Amino acid sequence: MRLAIMQPYFMPYIGYFQLIQAVDKFVVYDNIQFTKKGWINRNRILVNGKDEYITLPLKKDSDYLDINQRNLAESFSEDRSKILRKISESYKKAPFFKETSLVIEKLFAFSGSNLFDFIHHSIHILCTTLQIATPIIVSSTLTIDHTLKAENKVLAICKQMGATHYINPIGGVNLYDKDFFALSSIKLNFLQTKEINYPQLKGHSFVPFLSIIDVLMFNSIETISNYLKEFDLK
Repeated sequence: MRLAIMQPYFMPYIGYFQLIQAVDKFVVYDNIQFTKKGWINRNRILVNGKDEYITLPLKKDSDYLDINQRNLAESFSEDRSKILRKISESYKKAPFFKETSLVIEKLFAFSGSNLFDFIHHSIHILCTTLQIATPIIVSSTLTIDHTLKAENKVLAICKQMGATHYINPIGGVNLYDKDFFALSSIKLNFLQTKEINYPQLKGHSFVPFLSIIDVLMFNSIETISNYLKEFDLK
């Protein structure tokens, strides 16, 4: 059984969804510490031919809380409108603007205030849109020692899930050791997204690895289904 484990990311880039589709089950962390300046509550979209961040505003709280203990700011109802307007203004001329706008509206219609719940909900909506049926399991529901860290925690989840093959994004190539996993009869590979190019706005150079929203705005679901296969396992 092929398994992947990731933090929850806000409208992540296509490689995140390649990883979900490449495995039989996908575990999303909810009970690990929130990290600033990562992809948990922000991502990049195309604005006038350049990349710009869109960010979910968070309620001020301790930097040591887990992701599932963080909440959206009380101003989120107002901030949500600003984010939606920014996306709409940036992509109103995109060929799949209408269809993708409906997806984004569903994503932002979530009524709760918990950060993890919001992102978990959005990942499900995006997977449904992309026709990805991989089961998604929340890490805190697993009966493992949740005080474990790094490689040891990943291995514990693999064993709990009965995984024989663990796939990690290419960024983990210096973090995880194939021999360490092999000792537990688990194969380890790293997924590297191939170069994916598609027409964006006329008169501007292509900006890669933006939010999946950018991919949806400029490509049909059929085309994206092919993009989801454009990766190598190292």
